[in-house]
Amino acid sequence: MILVSACLLGKNCKYDGGNNKNQKVLEYLRDKQYIAVCPETMGGLKSPRLPAEIQNGRVYLKDGTDVTCFFEKGAETVCQIAEQYNAQEAILKERSPSCGCHFVYDGTFTGGKIPGCGITAQRLVNKGISVKSEEDLEKDTQIC
Repeated sequence: MILVSACLLGKNCKYDGGNNKNQKVLEYLRDKQYIAVCPETMGGLKSPRLPAEIQNGRVYLKDGTDVTCFFEKGAETVCQIAEQYNAQEAILKERSPSCGCHFVYDGTFTGGKIPGCGITAQRLVNKGISVKSEEDLEKDTQIC
């Protein structure tokens, strides 16, 4: 079973109410079993909402509101789904504070990126699940 960021499948759960539908992801998943997940909405955040970024291990909205608890709850829910369905792989949205697995935004809300993993991506890696971003499909490498 493969976990997939719901926004990559075209679900409008992104912070701005849109999605990140990705044709490469859809092609990769053809004839495979997968489950769509959105840690942020599963953690209780609405869509649309203000953008969020990681700063010093915490997650903040652009207005300064600490929303770390929502991201942690979403990560825990995704990890429970992974365990329930014996997921061995995840394809997650790069740069997201939940799902990024090469880079996340740097917490300044200026578009700067830093190496690192989002909250959910790191928890899945810690559980031994192969985590990739939509950008990694051609490389077929494990990240984080």
